[in-house]
Amino acid sequence: MNIAILSRNPKLYSTLRLKEACEKHGHTVEIIDHMKCVLFIEKKNPVVLYQGRKLDYFDAIIPRIGASVTFYGAAVVRQFEMMKVFSAVESQALIRSRDKLRSLQILSRAGLGLPKTIFMDYSADAEDSIDAVGGAPVIIKLLEGTQGLGVVLAENKKAAQSVIEAFHGVHARIIIQEFVKEAKGADIRAFVVDGEVVGAMRRQAKDGEFRSNLHRGGVAEVIKLSRTEKHAAITAAKKVGLSIAGVDMLPSKRGPLIIEVNSSPGLEGIEAATKVDIAGKIVRFVEKHATKKKIQKDKVNA
Repeated sequence: MNIAILSRNPKLYSTLRLKEACEKHGHTVEIIDHMKCVLFIEKKNPVVLYQGRKLDYFDAIIPRIGASVTFYGAAVVRQFEMMKVFSAVESQALIRSRDKLRSLQILSRAGLGLPKTIFMDYSADAEDSIDAVGGAPVIIKLLEGTQGLGVVLAENKKAAQSVIEAFHGVHARIIIQEFVKEAKGADIRAFVVDGEVVGAMRRQAKDGEFRSNLHRGGVAEVIKLSRTEKHAAITAAKKVGLSIAGVDMLPSKRGPLIIEVNSSPGLEGIEAATKVDIAGKIVRFVEKHATKKKIQKDKVNA
């Protein structure tokens, strides 16, 4: 098969591992910078142009779309979908996962455990909102933040009010969440591929830091998920519409509490912790579904 990896940086670990896995399975692979793609839109003739050529020969794409370019990246993925190319991450699911508020609403409707969360208009009373999630300390998050950026721990009510007012002063959209003390600075990342957990790790924040992201100095160790945790991860990915997802959960007395469903989860930390060939599992998933899509497409054209 001809497979395109949509990535802005061909030197990233995840991009390199996916390329390596594609080639290992005998596929022709090309890394495409989605921000340099041009979308040609015409009646019944969608085309993606890249460096002066038409990208009309791919059987599948594996999107690695950064949060800062979600809008354009999703448009490129959608264009390939209109061309009947299989996408490992669907455009609508990508957009849905990047909207933290919408994702939490979807997960809440599905009956999954979540930290107590408040979303409010700029005019709402900050003190009442802090009390509603159990009081300080509280976590305050920018809706568009990623990799721990735009996430603040306010230790007391006065600090929380100041942070909320500062964000509101620049018209930044935020959510306020309870601080789950029993998690002790740790969270769980479950990596889901095609409805199955293929690897899981526990991430522990470094001393003095409450964010467990590996980019922020957290350390990871492989863990075996409980049946409840595994069910929560698989259900969360399914409800958001992602066939490939990194589901982040906090351990709590109430069971696993989902904090995010990531549509472009990194491979480096999870592969290092679990020693599992996650990239290979992604490629096998692409092979399975791209082949089905090609057979259906050939039947329609016959």
